[in-house]
Amino acid sequence: MNKDTSSRPRARRISKAELAERIMSFLQKESKQAFNYKQIAFAIDATASSQRMDLLNVLDELAAAEAITEVSLGRYKANSNRGTENVGTFVRRSNGKNAVILDDEPIMVAERNSMHALNGDTVRVVVSAARKGQDPEARVIEIIEAKDQIFIGTIKTEGNYSALITDSKYLAADIVIPRGKLKGGKDGDKAIVRITQWRDEEMNPRGEVVDILGRKGENTAEMHAILAEFGLPYRYPENVDKAARKIEAGITPEEIASREDFRGVTTFTIDPRDAKDFDDALSVRRLANGHYEVGVHIADVTHYVAPGSILDKEAQSRATSVYLVDRTVPMLPEHLSNGICSLRPHEEKLTFSAIFELDENAEVIASRIGRTVICSDRRFTYEEAQEIIETGSGDYSEEVLLLDSLAKKLRARRFEQGAIEFNRAEVRFNIDESGKPLEVFFKESKDSNKLVEEFMLLANKTVAEYVGKARKGSRSKPKTFVYRVHDAPDPEKLANLALIARQFGHKVKTDGSPREVNRSINRLLKDIKGTGAENLLAILAIRSMAKAIYTTDNIGHYGLGFPHYTHFTSPIRRYPDMMVHRLLERYLAKGRSADKARLEDQCRHSSEMEQLAANAERASIKYKQVEYMQGRLGEIFTGTISGVT
Repeated sequence: MNKDTSSRPRARRISKAELAERIMSFLQKESKQAFNYKQIAFAIDATASSQRMDLLNVLDELAAAEAITEVSLGRYKANSNRGTENVGTFVRRSNGKNAVILDDEPIMVAERNSMHALNGDTVRVVVSAARKGQDPEARVIEIIEAKDQIFIGTIKTEGNYSALITDSKYLAADIVIPRGKLKGGKDGDKAIVRITQWRDEEMNPRGEVVDILGRKGENTAEMHAILAEFGLPYRYPENVDKAARKIEAGITPEEIASREDFRGVTTFTIDPRDAKDFDDALSVRRLANGHYEVGVHIADVTHYVAPGSILDKEAQSRATSVYLVDRTVPMLPEHLSNGICSLRPHEEKLTFSAIFELDENAEVIASRIGRTVICSDRRFTYEEAQEIIETGSGDYSEEVLLLDSLAKKLRARRFEQGAIEFNRAEVRFNIDESGKPLEVFFKESKDSNKLVEEFMLLANKTVAEYVGKARKGSRSKPKTFVYRVHDAPDPEKLANLALIARQFGHKVKTDGSPREVNRSINRLLKDIKGTGAENLLAILAIRSMAKAIYTTDNIGHYGLGFPHYTHFTSPIRRYPDMMVHRLLERYLAKGRSADKARLEDQCRHSSEMEQLAANAERASIKYKQVEYMQGRLGEIFTGTISGVT
């Protein structure tokens, strides 16, 4: 049966002149962005199918007349900046696809027009309007600010000629090194080199050796090269180490008297087998009313590291410890990170704690935050704690099993309230003394890991709520604080996930409340577990998510489903946690709100350093994977998809 469509209102025909006027008005108003046909059609209210061809033709005509610019295929932008001088950031690539970033838009720069600008340099350019069917191009006319940067590679020496063969994706050319600038480097050495000169008429830049890392292929040289590549320190300054060694534990009767004493309460740490920096411990005891008291005790690092001291400045600069396959590069010198601050068993330690009263259902009845002193009774590895959970027997089994039971109830409630359950396996290696990988395996999170995680999440959330949650009846705004925030997923990426998941027979909600969307993602992750589609869809789900960052502007943590969240539990290895400890101390003492702008700068730096550390960790894993497979050429293995582009 045919439906009668005669009563439908027809879209008013818009003349080409009016279309052109609307397009120009919209693009000039939004002059800093580029838009595709659909976005323009929606913005100028020309979405009817009958208007499609006219709109496309007008866009082509405006671009051909250089009234607007087609910055890339099908994306248009007002061209008020074209043909004029602009300032942007230069992006150099070893594949020759150089560009300059103007208003978040990449414009191609041919090598002949680059003035040999390096990646990250601030440059002044002239942009030519695009010819039909081609992208616009830019020409560098001045390097305003040359970014200080280094390159890592291998020295090659032949006769009187020496050069660095770079590993960089930002430079295709080898760097010529004069004899007097080799710093003792020899053929086959892994080195760090700085470019000192690159003349217009020369194909190759000239440089000088900054440091020799060791022989190519040697484990330490390659790990140091990875750190240097991401601008991360691979040595500790001697003056910082010296300052750390002067610090004493200082656990005096006077100091103990100023803190809540937990030395008589059963307390233990649960950490990886190879961990040395124990920055969190758990205590548990039954209260007279039948409830349980659980203490989350965190190393009191800021008691020892004074603001503005040489130690503090170094920690702030590093912002995080870096965990490579075969080593940890600590944020704080080992005298502090593995010694005085580490919550080692049978040693009195100063801590900053979040203490909870929980009922049988793991509901928080009451909580408090304050400085404490503890003495850990036992150091558990995750494997040892897991064995107790699975067998029901072992040291402090009653306490471990109780904490496990409470953690599982906390976890179930968290997912019920809309948290996302990402549980991806991590690549791990067994390596020998020289750093050579003997075995590669996947490490999955088990109940012992989740036990610790759940109480750390509870402590972090409670600390953030203490500062950030408005008090009932209070008219004053919450004081400035450091939050760990996680934005909502990218709608386009979420729609892409839903589209691909549908082809495998799964449904993902792309609209509705965060709780509804997250429940559908959790259902997907549960349903694909162990199937051939697991890796593909799990990766797409993760990539649809925003990156978590540190900031003073609280928007909540989408993935955890928490309106308030921070990082309080790892001050030995994360500088934001030290910032949080200092703010807590200030606000517990009724101090004034901290300087927001200064804290935000530190947050931004910490987020950037966290990302660099994660990139270095991934690079070390890739290096060890390749090293492991080198001895297996010709063998056939079963593979899984590890990335989707």
